[in-house]
Amino acid sequence: MFGTAPKKVVLDLTKRNPILDPLVAKMEARLVGQPEAARVLVDMVSTHLSGFGAPGRPAGNALLLGPTGSGKTHAVEVLCEGLVGDPRACIKIDCAEFQHSHEIAKLVGSPPGYLGHRETSPLLTQEALAKFHKEGMPLSVVLFDEIEKASDSLWQLLLGILDKATLTLGTNVLVNFEKVLIVMTSNLGAKQMHAKKYGFKTSEEIEIADDIKNAEIAKEAAKKHFTPEFINRLDHIVVFKTLTKPQIAEIMQIELGLIQKMFFEKAKFVYQLTPAAKHTILEEGYSIEYGARDVKRIIERRVRLPLSNLAASGQIIAGDTIVVDQIHPKDEKFEFSIQKLSETPVKFKDTEEIL
Repeated sequence: MFGTAPKKVVLDLTKRNPILDPLVAKMEARLVGQPEAARVLVDMVSTHLSGFGAPGRPAGNALLLGPTGSGKTHAVEVLCEGLVGDPRACIKIDCAEFQHSHEIAKLVGSPPGYLGHRETSPLLTQEALAKFHKEGMPLSVVLFDEIEKASDSLWQLLLGILDKATLTLGTNVLVNFEKVLIVMTSNLGAKQMHAKKYGFKTSEEIEIADDIKNAEIAKEAAKKHFTPEFINRLDHIVVFKTLTKPQIAEIMQIELGLIQKMFFEKAKFVYQLTPAAKHTILEEGYSIEYGARDVKRIIERRVRLPLSNLAASGQIIAGDTIVVDQIHPKDEKFEFSIQKLSETPVKFKDTEEIL
């Protein structure tokens, strides 16, 4: 008589360490239209916390490619906010400041005997990397922004960090990067995408074929720009998708909510935009070329700065509800009015209804 077959238990690949819940929630709420980037960043953190990462290497590294305004730097800010509650909790290196080889001294310090040895404090010290660690999350983030603008010297320096997770400072002090996530951003390939009309459609839906073509263009541009040794040391290459108009509308809602939170915390008043005002911001702020950056600039100019001036001049006080409206389509400025509590609150349409 044959024995019964053992029961098979299928494991859940989507289940994660509960400590990652705040990070996952933050990514889902704040990183619009880039699910692959969110997954890669969360997976790097998860692998490190599990203790099963590659020994003798950084906690993780990723190169984020894509057109400007698609959210590459923003993704790192959301990552930091999800990890430690502060979007600025990382070491950000603007690679445009490292276009010459001698500028590497700003990162590692000048060796003894060289000019500026005592005056140049290295940026990438062990103390600086550990600055943002918190209990239960011993992890730092270093962002190399627009890495394609850096000199070959910085790429050579990165090769050693990516390979051995160590960096030798000018003072011969060894810095360990095993608890560091290294994220690099680049706009490589963006011009080619625009020239070929891939990923820069005016329609609200971007076809899957275009996304695939964009990824091919960006990755090919990176392979041409960087050495094979550099590319081979990358754990992840993620190409950000061009944002559609509905996604820009979602980002607009998020930005307006963040500004609302700031005003309520500091001045205890709230504001509401009418559908006409939201429609104006979206029409002026939606840019095929610049992604979400234009809509943020429009919100800054049309909403945040006027509200700040009205509060500073004493026209808005705690407890007020401000209605922001577009009275006439040709008006360059919105109308700001105080809504009395006894009046019927203005009802606003959702994102889909203002498109």
